[in-house]
Amino acid sequence: MKQFVESMVKVALLVFVWFIWWLVLNAPLSNVINLSAIVGSILLVFPIVLIGRMMLDRYQAANRAIWVTTFVHYAVGGLFGVSIIRAITTHQDWSDWTLPIPTSIGLFLVMVTGLAGVLVVANLAIKGLGAPFAIALSKKLAVDWLYAWTRNPMVLAAFALLFSMGIWFQSALFVFWTLIVFAPALLFFVKVYEERELEIRFGASYLEYKARTPMLFPRKPRKQKIER
Repeated sequence: MKQFVESMVKVALLVFVWFIWWLVLNAPLSNVINLSAIVGSILLVFPIVLIGRMMLDRYQAANRAIWVTTFVHYAVGGLFGVSIIRAITTHQDWSDWTLPIPTSIGLFLVMVTGLAGVLVVANLAIKGLGAPFAIALSKKLAVDWLYAWTRNPMVLAAFALLFSMGIWFQSALFVFWTLIVFAPALLFFVKVYEERELEIRFGASYLEYKARTPMLFPRKPRKQKIER
């Protein structure tokens, strides 16, 4: 019964987030509201992450962490989604600064980084038995394949994909939004909330993995010493 209730709650949250994204995708918004959606949604991530972190530190138990993370992930993921949807659908209005880069190069980069994102999702599903955000929290700590090179390959793939889209759109403002607005908020979420949550759920194994693997930029995996 408990698992059924948990599943229904997650389904309800997922449907609600999808509904909000659908409204945002199809809604005709004024320039002011559109800017609020693109930038304001990202700014709301910071207080939500801080509140979630305080709740984690107050109730340091794995089962409680799962529930806190479920709501934090859907809230943060929903806000990021709103911002990304509006940024992509209205990028043609950001034509003040044009990048002198052929769109063919940008399209190629989008295809490569998009494929990288798919591989990361598959990596998490196979090695961590999970899915992005709270769709399915990882049941195991993913430390192999792409996760052996960086602790956050999905974050890196998301940055690279959005940056590539900015090049494809030839929009300097889109690239600026990716680097100055989107990236800091996502890194703040990872550093302040997600690392603490993983520490609570996986304990010493995560701390050991964290010590030997870089947070973002890939590095050749270190060979583990074999104790004799």
